[in-house]
Amino acid sequence: MGREMRLRQVLLGLALTLVLWQLAAWALNRSILPAPGRVLLVFAQELVGGDLGRHFLVSGARVLVSIVLASALATPAGLILGQSRTLNRLLAPLIYIAYPMPKVVLMPIFLLLLGIGNASKIALITVILFFQILVVVRDEALAIRPELITSLRSLGAGRLALLRFVYVPAVLPAMLTSLRLSVGTAVAVLFLAESFATTSGLGYYIMVESWSRVAYVQMYAGVVAMSLLGLVLYYATDWLERRLAPWLFLESES
Repeated sequence: MGREMRLRQVLLGLALTLVLWQLAAWALNRSILPAPGRVLLVFAQELVGGDLGRHFLVSGARVLVSIVLASALATPAGLILGQSRTLNRLLAPLIYIAYPMPKVVLMPIFLLLLGIGNASKIALITVILFFQILVVVRDEALAIRPELITSLRSLGAGRLALLRFVYVPAVLPAMLTSLRLSVGTAVAVLFLAESFATTSGLGYYIMVESWSRVAYVQMYAGVVAMSLLGLVLYYATDWLERRLAPWLFLESES
């Protein structure tokens, strides 16, 4: 799908969302669902001159650091497991247990061990994303045909050459796709982690500074900000995929 088509779809989706939101606000006619115009006005005011901008930056930094850490740790770990079938067999039972477990339930443990600051929230999101990326990278590396590796080794390719020219190009698209799909999970976990035991972040702004004070317009402005954060991160990973794996888009954009 070309860039212009994606842009048109985003704008169309935004327009439809605003129209449906306005219709719902008219139909309900209650303060619990303010009109989008009021919310967007407060959003702009709070983002520039209020506390929303600070909370947005705090949440953005937390989730961005978590994504970078998870990618930096999970990608080489997945490549190692994908290249060593013996090591993969040894660690596979542990991964099978840890991967499907809803790791968000570990949040109280992270809060006890790391406190209510940034460390506990970053650690929780990193762990969740780590296993999602790890499994995808490992499976893609294991799926590389053994005869291809054997033929390249017979031509004199060493471990570093195989890693650079075979394994990394093979796993990169799947890793980036997994990362893009994991952005929604990261933002959702961030919201939950910031909803209590903290004094900053969009989750705190939505639940504590707005919802608990029955400031519904500000609450919806916070929801818009968190949605914008997820959208920015999603398209940032999409841009990164186009930069690092451009061959995937040659046919669709030709």
